[in-house]
Amino acid sequence: MEAPEAVAAWLRMLAQERRASGNTVEAYGADLALFIDFLTRHLGEVPDTTALATLRPADIRGFLAERARVGDANATRARRLAAIRGFLRDLARRRGHKVAALAGMRGPRAGAPVPRALSAADAKDIAANIGGVHDPDRSEQPRMQAARDVALFTLLYGCGLRIAEALALDVKDAPRAGQDAALRVTGKGNKQRLVPVLPAVRQAMEAWLAEHPDRHPDSPLFVGARGGRLDPAVAQRHLRHWRRLAGLPEHATPHALRHSFATHLLGGGADLRAIQELLGHASLSTTQRYTRVDAAALLETWQKAHPRAD
Repeated sequence: MEAPEAVAAWLRMLAQERRASGNTVEAYGADLALFIDFLTRHLGEVPDTTALATLRPADIRGFLAERARVGDANATRARRLAAIRGFLRDLARRRGHKVAALAGMRGPRAGAPVPRALSAADAKDIAANIGGVHDPDRSEQPRMQAARDVALFTLLYGCGLRIAEALALDVKDAPRAGQDAALRVTGKGNKQRLVPVLPAVRQAMEAWLAEHPDRHPDSPLFVGARGGRLDPAVAQRHLRHWRRLAGLPEHATPHALRHSFATHLLGGGADLRAIQELLGHASLSTTQRYTRVDAAALLETWQKAHPRAD
């Protein structure tokens, strides 16, 4: 059997038996097509399954090196290697031999993605106006939904919370006028931190509590149509609907508001260690990603404004 037929059989198995998504099957198919094309040029003929079984690590490294020369990013080459690894391992399992070509093979290290923050205007627009979105399935009362969504998204941007952290809060945790200035948040690993609360967050929360259907201290702070704790998918759906109506970028997600909180603080001169504490990051290196965002924004401003930037 020639390699293209073996690849087609493996992709069918991924789709039918392992229920891989269509996007994954398509991407792996494109990766392996490039790999087989490289091997055809490298070996002088279309490889069959016997040739695939006798590949060496140098053959795969040669393919990855060629892809680097044509501009593949580390993350792309890492995905291509994952496709090759999965295909060759499955082939070896079916034929009963070892995969010598993968011995000691490590993929390119993909750099941590740069957080995608929103502009201050877009972040404020979400917090202030998302209450104008009505639930597409019409299961929620518009007035209650509006007050809740404004409070939730104002909290995410104003305090830099993860969506899971915000939805885990109970009524007794709600920041209110005249109370302590900080909100106690339980983050990853059950680690607690204190986050200052802006007046705008308190005002939005007071408006929501006035509409809340069950203000018992131990009730969920953010509830859905049936009175249970709000599902994050519902909040994400409402924001997705709003960003389309308002013409906001596709990366306008609940987590982008957390990125925006950190990026805008950094741009305003906040100390990196302080931002680390506010976000609840265990490592400063995680917080340092935001310096890359700020540097990118600075470069963009320079390119637009400097008379010699062209």
